[in-house]
Amino acid sequence: MQEIHVYDMIVVGGGPGGYTAALYAARAGFDTLVLEKLSAGGQMALTEEIDNYPGYEDGIDGFTLAERMQQQAQRFGAKTEYAQVERMDLTASPKVLETSEGVFYARTVALATGANPRKLGLDGETALTGRGVAYCAACDGMRYKGKTVVVVGGGNSAAADALLLSRIAQTVILVHRRDTLRATKVYHQPLMQAENVVFRWNNTVTELLHEEKLTGVKLKDSHTGEETVIPCDGLFISVGRTPATELVQGQLTLDRDGYVVADETTTTNLPGVYAVGDVRTKPLRQVVTAVSDGAVAVHMAEQYLAENG
Repeated sequence: MQEIHVYDMIVVGGGPGGYTAALYAARAGFDTLVLEKLSAGGQMALTEEIDNYPGYEDGIDGFTLAERMQQQAQRFGAKTEYAQVERMDLTASPKVLETSEGVFYARTVALATGANPRKLGLDGETALTGRGVAYCAACDGMRYKGKTVVVVGGGNSAAADALLLSRIAQTVILVHRRDTLRATKVYHQPLMQAENVVFRWNNTVTELLHEEKLTGVKLKDSHTGEETVIPCDGLFISVGRTPATELVQGQLTLDRDGYVVADETTTTNLPGVYAVGDVRTKPLRQVVTAVSDGAVAVHMAEQYLAENG
């Protein structure tokens, strides 16, 4: 019977958190494998310009930063396998990961599968991403300094995005399908007091107007059916995110929104399994917080492996 190869750590997901985990693991002498279904970077790779990651005074595009992170981890011996993970048994010893390219085994697993922003599902939305359509005010807000932007949503993320953008943009138009925000009360008064925030209650965005870039949106009043055109430079869609946790349901403890329950140590309810980056419960999902998780996960894995042979 052929002896199986057991990695010290398998990282599921090749985004910034995943490749930071791979870098730290490889430098710690771990036999390390990254399983990535498409290409390095995850959501970061789709960002045209990143200005809030330290060390790049002129900014850097997400695809280039992702490639550099991958190459850095691989320089220290981390391997990458481009494969779709289809099933995981994280309770087994060793842990079993079945993929489109075969079965892999690991003593520890860093889950860095990320979370995807929910889309409105409008024609042209994907093509206009980065050309007027955005999903992260903290990432892309400064591109709209002194301009007119529309924020769609009524929860905490939409309220926080609108408040942040009110300090950058000339005008912020907050569009919500109901007549009051679902966001916690702490956001209400600051938003109401912001002179450049305009509310469009009981409205939904029905169409994206554009040439090469977004030029405006069409709104529809859910009560009257009236349609209006709002010229704008940017549209921030803040209607929630969907964590990529389908494969760990029933194994890892998830919160009510589907994120893996893990604190700043990144440890989950299963020994030797760590949740890194956007997939875990956390107050801020950014490249810089994802890479922090990657480093912490390996620190915790070192302790686990030292105690468990």
